[in-house]
This record gives sequence, structure tokens and C-alpha cells, in this order.
Amino acid sequence: MTQSLCLGFAGTPEFAVPALEALAHSPHRVAIVLTQPDRPAGRGRQLAASPVKIRAQRLGIPVEQPASLKTPEALALLQARELDVLVVAAYGLILPQHVLDAPRLGCINIHASLLPRWRGAAPIQRAILAGDSHTGISIMRMEAGLDTGPVYLRRPLQIAETDTSASLEPRLAQLGAQCIVDALEAVAQGAAGAEPQLAADATYAHKIEKQEALIDWTQPAVEIERAVRAFNPRPVAETRWRSQQLRIWSSRVAPGAAAASPGTVLRADATGIVVACGSEALSLDVVQLPGGRPLPAREFLKAHALHGQQLGS
Repeated sequence: MTQSLCLGFAGTPEFAVPALEALAHSPHRVAIVLTQPDRPAGRGRQLAASPVKIRAQRLGIPVEQPASLKTPEALALLQARELDVLVVAAYGLILPQHVLDAPRLGCINIHASLLPRWRGAAPIQRAILAGDSHTGISIMRMEAGLDTGPVYLRRPLQIAETDTSASLEPRLAQLGAQCIVDALEAVAQGAAGAEPQLAADATYAHKIEKQEALIDWTQPAVEIERAVRAFNPRPVAETRWRSQQLRIWSSRVAPGAAAASPGTVLRADATGIVVACGSEALSLDVVQLPGGRPLPAREFLKAHALHGQQLGS
């Protein structure tokens, strides 16, 4: 029989919700949930609770929202619960050493990559951008370095050729929920071994910057297509057309040499908006103008003529 652990949980976005749900229905007790403070959201910029806060309240788990974990008050929140483990999933705040040391068995992170590949803030997007065939979940014991701690377990997940960040993230979230329950069972039984990472194999998933979403048509079509998938649903790949933003939500590589300068619209019909790239071409399937909604190419072209025009300027 699995020994029941007293857990804390630190997470903020939707990615962390399945893990919280799984732990709340496991043999362990979640004594406290930490999540980031409510933030302005939507067109009205009203304060909105994080997905983790909303789920924790429905589960009846106490929620705390410190702006920082570096204060004595934040440390006291954890010490008062006498935690065995603090589980962390996309929390968004740095855990100082005194917090890492507070739980009896330390802090354990659910990370959306096969560490040491893609340490850092944007592992899902970076895996798609790089053309990786697989990603996965790593359950890691946290230490002071950025995702450098020893790993309890890894489980792979295939990246489909059509996967976007929007489609891949929920599958990783569900896998992470399964993995953390399995890892904690081993921890509770004293049977968990943590394997040190090979630092020489590490790659870093730097935070996605808004300017990365601006398409450079001189790149190969395959790389632009990966960017479209990686930046869906945010920040969304974009180009310029007639001095305005044109967002691209979905695209396909159109093989064959493009006999035109990069960014030239080679064809615009019901099958797509085909644009010349540095090598081959890209068919834009779903696009969006400012103030409008995303439209399939055939619908967009009913109101806009693009054949022969130049994108990117």
C-alpha cells in the first residue's frame, strides 16, 4: 500500500490542471496550492484567476497567491503545512533555495521535454521549431540550476507532422499527470532513483519573443511551416500585407521550386494561398486580418485578391 504524502502544488496555467486533478484523487493529500496572483485578462482587462486557482477552489484545496517566494511570509506558508513534497508544474516563479529545502523530500517538477533536451521556458514550441520527432515528460528533482536536477522518470510522446503547440500541450499535460502520480508512488515507497542529467547534451528552450513570430520569407518553407505550428495559439505567426498584419494559423509546404522572389504570392485560389519561400513554397490555409476572425483561404479570397502580390512588406 502506498504511503500517503502531504503535498503542496505550485502551478498556474491550464497545462498544470490535469496534474493537480490527478494528485487530488491520488492516495496523497494536497495541503496547499500556490499559483500566481490574478491578472488582467480579456478586452475589459478584468482581474482573472488562473486555471489552477479555479480548479483548486472547486476541489476545496486552500490557495495562496504570493507575488514572490523570496519573502519570509512565503516560506512560512510552506513550513506551516509540514510538506513532504512540493510538486511544481509551470508555476512561473523562481523557487529560491530556502523554498527548495522546505519540504521533507524536496521539490519535484513536471517538465514538458525529455531532459536534458529543452531545458527552460518554452520546451513545447522549441521542439516543434526544431523539427523533433518526439518530445515527452520528465519528472525531475529541483535544484538551484534551470531544469538541471536529476530525473526520476521520462516518458516520450510522438510529435505528429500536423501538431501545433495547441494540440501538443494538452497531451503532454495528461501524460505529466500520469507521470507525477507514478513518480510519487516510488518516492513514497523509498524506491525512487534519480538519474543525473548529462550537461553536455543540454539544449535550452528560451522564452518565445514576439518578434520571432514575424515570418522571414527567405527561410525554407519547411522551417516557416514549423514556426506556424509552434506559434499556434500564441503568439501566432504573422507577415505584412499592404502595411497591415496578416496572421497565419495554418499552412502546408508546397513542394517544388518557386520561380519568384521570397514572399511573392504564386497562386491564390480555393486550394490555398501559395507563397514563394527561400526554398519551395508555403500554402497558407487559415489567415486572419486585424479585427477579423481566422478564415480558411477560400473564404478570405472572396473579399481579397492576393495573386502576384508581395507579403512581408
